Amino acid sequence: MKMLVPMKLVPDVVEELVIADDGASLDRDAIGLKLNEWDEQALEQALLLKEAAGGEIVVVAAETGDVEEALYTAIAKGADRGIKLVGDGLEQGLTNRQYAEMLRSVVEEVQPDLILTGVQANDDLDGQLSTWLSASLDYPFATVVSSVEAAGATIAVKKEFAGGVTASLTVQTPAVVGIQVAPSPPRYAPISRVRQVMKATSLDEVEVSIPQVPVPNVIQLAVPVSEGHAEMIEGEAENKAARILAILRERGVLA
Repeated sequence: MKMLVPMKLVPDVVEELVIADDGASLDRDAIGLKLNEWDEQALEQALLLKEAAGGEIVVVAAETGDVEEALYTAIAKGADRGIKLVGDGLEQGLTNRQYAEMLRSVVEEVQPDLILTGVQANDDLDGQLSTWLSASLDYPFATVVSSVEAAGATIAVKKEFAGGVTASLTVQTPAVVGIQVAPSPPRYAPISRVRQVMKATSLDEVEVSIPQVPVPNVIQLAVPVSEGHAEMIEGEAENKAARILAILRERGVLA
């Protein structure tokens, strides 16, 4: 089975986010980027499938941030090939619809049996990459998936619904699957192994242009304004209880 895993670098929310001068976007030169955590889950699921049933894994990502290290790390974990999409404007990021349209040429070249995407990314949280990609390719798909097993010309997936309900589905390949979580945590690739891969392996480059498709119009971004602070109540339990009651009465919650 040949598998394609699209990956994406997203702002690292552990660091302070900086708004660009236009007031409607992030200053991507001033923020740290990291691999989307759900894409790590998708890669782990692909690696588990490869270990169980054999096959080939191709990872692909657009040129932004330290994308080469992300691709080489995926190869160090067990992927077979890395593709870097290069072109003007990619460093500013892509919407999921733009990315899906852009990936069509990669799919035509790789001809994968299965495309595994992260269910969403923390920079937009719209969870639409697998949906747009499957519609663009006219492939069957399932999303919010927690496990995938190969079954000949089909795959067996477990799909999650709200309230903890799951369903077992059989999907004909080629297909697109949005991975919520892999059956096991994403594996770690030692830095020494990544460095070895960098010396022994090269990435394929594919020239692309950003598709002209409708995108959301962001009017303004703003940093939350701090207008107050928490009151830390000190002292013995009896004193704390009395202070809490006093606050509730002051706020009109208790008479």
